[in-house]
Amino acid sequence: MYESCKILTRFGLVTTITGAYGTIFLILPWISPPREVGFAKFNAKNTFMKKNSIVLKLAIFAFTVLFVPCSLMAQDDKDKLLKDGREARSSFIKTDKSMSQLFNDSYGYVIFPKVGKGAVVVGGAGGNGVVYQKGKAIGTAKMAQVNVGAQVGGQTYREVIFFENKDALDRFKDNKLEFAGQVSATAAKSGASANAKYREGVQVFTEEIGGLMLEASIGGQKFTYKSL
Repeated sequence: MYESCKILTRFGLVTTITGAYGTIFLILPWISPPREVGFAKFNAKNTFMKKNSIVLKLAIFAFTVLFVPCSLMAQDDKDKLLKDGREARSSFIKTDKSMSQLFNDSYGYVIFPKVGKGAVVVGGAGGNGVVYQKGKAIGTAKMAQVNVGAQVGGQTYREVIFFENKDALDRFKDNKLEFAGQVSATAAKSGASANAKYREGVQVFTEEIGGLMLEASIGGQKFTYKSL
């Protein structure tokens, strides 16, 4: 929805600019001082003011129609993503209570409430997530995966990546984190996080939405970060 809105906004901006030039040419004849005298001069001036008032009202209306709804939609999408992220965190902790310590003690994490096949590219998988640093939301992230491994039990799941330190999180924020080959995430289950170890500063867990999932292949995942 938000992507469509951005395209619509760009179109609206071009239309507005084009319309602005058209408006200039339309009001040019009214810019020069009226040459009539007496009552005719007053009448011409009054008409000029009415014309400008109409143009101003049309400009305000165009701005309201084109830009305000898109801003509201963007905010709604962001609020929904934050809400979904909190729910995904609660679900991970419900499945594995020991994961609560990782959420609290890690330098940061990114959580994707829903990763689905075909969500970004045909034949791939992807989803949107929220990035946290020291418990505070600092940005959003888009994940795309071209090579999707076999997902046991389903194709839609949630994913969380924990960052051990600042360097690991900075690498993610610089869009330099990428999982290659047949790398697999740890399936969330009771006690799973207690024995998991950081590898190159990150730990990855997945949980199928609505069922049990074995290890998910995360090879080919790429990330794009955007600050809030």
